[in-house]
Amino acid sequence: MPSSSAHSDNSLSAHRVRLRSSRSVLLQQLQSSLCVRVCVFCNVSGQASASAFASSATSSSSLIADPYLSLFHTHSPERSQRKLRKRIPFITQVKEVEDPEEALSLFHRYKEQGFKHYYPSYAALLYKLARSRRFEAVETILAHMKHTDMHCRESVFIALFQHYGPEKAFELFRRMPLFNCVRTLQSFNALLNVLVDNDRFDKANDAFRRSYDMGFRPNTVTFNIMIKGWLAKGEWEKACEVFDEMLQKRVQPSVVTYNSLIGFLSRKGDLDKAMTLLEDMNYKRKYANEVTYALLMEGLCSLGKYEEAKKLMFDMAYRGCKPQRINFSVLMNDLGKRGRIEEAKALLHEMKKRRLKPDVVTYNVLINYLCKEGKTSEAYKVLIEMQIGGIEPNATTYRMMVDGLCRIGDFEVGLNVLNAMLASRHCPRAETFNCLVIGLLNSGNIDGACFVLEEMGKRKVEFDLGSWQTMIKHACSEDKGGASGLVTILTSP
Repeated sequence: MPSSSAHSDNSLSAHRVRLRSSRSVLLQQLQSSLCVRVCVFCNVSGQASASAFASSATSSSSLIADPYLSLFHTHSPERSQRKLRKRIPFITQVKEVEDPEEALSLFHRYKEQGFKHYYPSYAALLYKLARSRRFEAVETILAHMKHTDMHCRESVFIALFQHYGPEKAFELFRRMPLFNCVRTLQSFNALLNVLVDNDRFDKANDAFRRSYDMGFRPNTVTFNIMIKGWLAKGEWEKACEVFDEMLQKRVQPSVVTYNSLIGFLSRKGDLDKAMTLLEDMNYKRKYANEVTYALLMEGLCSLGKYEEAKKLMFDMAYRGCKPQRINFSVLMNDLGKRGRIEEAKALLHEMKKRRLKPDVVTYNVLINYLCKEGKTSEAYKVLIEMQIGGIEPNATTYRMMVDGLCRIGDFEVGLNVLNAMLASRHCPRAETFNCLVIGLLNSGNIDGACFVLEEMGKRKVEFDLGSWQTMIKHACSEDKGGASGLVTILTSP
């Protein structure tokens, strides 16, 4: 037995020696092969590369465990990752600039410093100029783009349509090919929408009838725009004809299509026909959304059927659509019209219980009717509440607050709200500015009135005749402290 054990140990030792020898030969062959590959790939000296790689390969246990694995890791992982898009400094700065003249100067300054502007830079500048209604400057930039080999995207022209008037938008649509830009159905639909929204329906209808000749095949969006246009003119039968044409051409109606028709019927008080359309939607598996129900609820409220509207909202869930903010806002708006503010507040509380976060529209409903009833202190609390909740007031919020404060003669708080409004880059209406200036003058706050006048001048907001007369009286009064500052502003160019 002992001799057999010794023989077994000797065999095991011999096997281990052969295994080490085979592994060593395999490693040498692999190192030699990999060195050649690395030298060729990296285009470096054979000896230097081989020695460096051999030393690292010898110390690597993973190479022996899986010798072919290293072939796939000769590069740093970072090189295989997609490069992040670099931010263009000009675009970042032009977005932060408020004054369009400063944006133009920035554009030229970058160009003088050797920066070459490409499409993203031109697009950012065009958006800025169009929003500021600097259309002459827009045309200058477009003319410069036309004389380059730059390929413009359709999206920039669609954005310009929104700011241009309908006539200029139509003319710009015709010029799009001159800017190496292919017109698609998307820009055609955008043009139709601008024409319809700006009471140029005849022109929109003519373009719609010529769409196939122009190379466009109308889709659901196209037909929806035309249905909206006919309904805006009160032409129910014509809208139905477009709807029938839509079906004939096998273009599927969407929920938006049905919402346009249901909204029209609801506003006309024809709730029976609107409910019939709702059933037709469900039959065709075009399930109603929260907007559909909101339109029906508005129709019921307009007929004085608040309770039925409320019941419809709570029945929505059984029809497969949970009530949303817009549905609560419809009910709150109807309650506000009838002076039932406390019930509107209760609905707001109900929203929160259902874990529906109110948005700026919801809060605006409350602020609007509180201000109309002269309860501006409560409205101001709602304004603070929404800000604490992380909801940013919009221009409508601030305008309602300032107008409400002016109506009750609280011009000092109105001035504070105006400051917050301007800091948020919103601008009041000319009537609000006028009312605030006169109110501040009447209350003896000439410094505040001067501040508002300066802000009006920056925004090129004009005064009405009555406001001028009041200001002149205050400027000429000897007993008004600070009148000299007011005179300076009035006489400054």
